[in-house]
Amino acid sequence: MEADRLNSPHTSAVLFDVLGHQLQFSQDPNSKHLGTTVWDASMVFVKFLEKNCRKGRFSPSKLKGKRVIELGAGCGVAGFGMAFLGCDVTSTDQTEVLPLLMRNVERNTSRILQKNPDSDSFGSIEVAELNWGNADHIRAVGPPFDYIIGTDVVYAEHLLEPLLQTIISLSGPRTTILLGYELRSTSVHDRMLDLWKRNFLVKSVPRAKMHKEYQHPSIQLFMMNLKPEETKHVEDVKSEETKQISDEDDVDNDNEVVEDVAGDDVIGGKGKTKTKTLNEWETRRYGAMAARLLRDVKIT
Repeated sequence: MEADRLNSPHTSAVLFDVLGHQLQFSQDPNSKHLGTTVWDASMVFVKFLEKNCRKGRFSPSKLKGKRVIELGAGCGVAGFGMAFLGCDVTSTDQTEVLPLLMRNVERNTSRILQKNPDSDSFGSIEVAELNWGNADHIRAVGPPFDYIIGTDVVYAEHLLEPLLQTIISLSGPRTTILLGYELRSTSVHDRMLDLWKRNFLVKSVPRAKMHKEYQHPSIQLFMMNLKPEETKHVEDVKSEETKQISDEDDVDNDNEVVEDVAGDDVIGGKGKTKTKTLNEWETRRYGAMAARLLRDVKIT
């Protein structure tokens, strides 16, 4: 199974099918920067878009021409998901990651346009430097944006506040924020939700809305909008919970069921775990996690 692991240190490139196109993303898991690896949450995010793009808010007819900024773009996977739906994407990251990100954007954009030179369904992707909290970088990309996206940008508590302030600075009254991340620390998770719920109307995407092969109990997708200014700091019952999109409704429907995000289906949550046969995606993920743990174990 080692050859199949997407984030293996022995893998320098990841082939990934996105909306009928096979893309190739270079990565460097052995670098000292987390942004040079294709993380699984970015794939879950793109496959979520793929599954829900036939109608509703993620259809090309609704997204064509929308301005999108991707924070912590890394290898650039998530941005391509939005560009395939007609969006004009600005993919951003720190200086150290930009060469790899630009190489992935240039190579895959060229491949897409060569294959479909007359197609107007693909939007655009450009690359820019953006350090969270840097006012000059934020001003240079030209906010506000229609959509702010990011995957696996939440992993350390000291980054939560700069990320929050950057999102707010890039937002307008109608901006939608789409974030995907993998739960690694319950303390960071709790602090993250506390900050988000103070400032945003937060909805979690249920697994029924995700691609059946690209999902995992530890990976969550969130859809958020800024709270109206006059209610941003009001504490009420709903501000203590995260809304979840109903499985019975379309993703574009506004009828949500309120549920606790840290429920039974999240690793570390309470309740009994449902037993089921692992699919290829889950087998690969568990194999990768086991390999990383064993790599640090010295047998004496």
